[in-house]
Order: sequence, then structure tokens, then C-alpha cells
Amino acid sequence: MRQLLIIFIALGFQFVNAQPPTITTVILVRHAEKETDDPKDPELSESGKQRAQRLAEVLKEIKVDAIYSTPYKRTRYTVAPLAEAKGLSVSTYDPSKKEEIDQLLQKFAGGTIVVAGHSNTVPDFANYLTGKTDFQNFDDSDYDNLLIVNVIERGKSAKAVWLTY
Repeated sequence: MRQLLIIFIALGFQFVNAQPPTITTVILVRHAEKETDDPKDPELSESGKQRAQRLAEVLKEIKVDAIYSTPYKRTRYTVAPLAEAKGLSVSTYDPSKKEEIDQLLQKFAGGTIVVAGHSNTVPDFANYLTGKTDFQNFDDSDYDNLLIVNVIERGKSAKAVWLTY
């Protein structure tokens, strides 16, 4: 009986000392409206530049630990005003390399990461984080999506909120 009591007390201490889960927030945004100046790597249009400023305004009160984009001008320029406002640089990532996403989650565990991508990579990134297939490619003319994904464990315990800005 005494051993059973000791086990219950030890287990009780484990529950009391248990840490709450670490939640990493990933804010996914598709690049803003683009020009037609270069079919492979276009600049942002005037509307796109305004949307990039709007993104910085929408996220101004949010603590951001890192900002990533694909290596294209349209994605980098979409998050550039936010990066400037937060005093951060924009790092690049390759959305086809899922191990890079896992590394981001590990490196910034418990923090907030903003990631700029494309009409096909943003939904794919969100699906990878949640382990579901809830998100389909965005329409080519749809630039105002903002997906906020809170991740405890990638693919198993993640919730997404879909907003527009």
C-alpha cells in the first residue's frame, strides 16, 4: 500500500510539473498583386505594394520572430515592409523541401514565423502543418488570403484560421 501511495504521489508531481505544450504560430501569406513585366520574376504592381503595406499594418501588433519567403521578388517584396517594421531580414526557403519546414518549426518553436509563398505553395504548406488537405490552391487572382496556423505537433495537432486582409 505504501508503495502504491508513493507511485501516486510521484505521478501527481509529474502532472503538476508538466509543461504546457509549445505552440508555434505560422502566418502564411500569398504574395501580393504582381506586375506583368517579367513572366518568371515580376515586381509587385502598385496594388501589390499597397497590399504589402497593409500586411505590415495588419501584423504591426504581433510579435514576429522570423520572416521567410520564396526567392522571388513578388514574395520578398510582399513581406519587406513588415520586415522593415519589425527590424528583421527576410530569409528564403524552398517550399518543395518539407525538411526546411520542419527545421523552421524546430528553430522557432514557441514563436511566430511569417512565410510568404504562392497560390499553390501556401495551401500546401498549411496542409503539411495540419496533416489535412483542407486547403486547395488559391485562384490566380486571389491575393488577400492570410492563414494563421498554430502548431503543437506538425501533422497531428495544429489548427488553422483563414482570414483575408
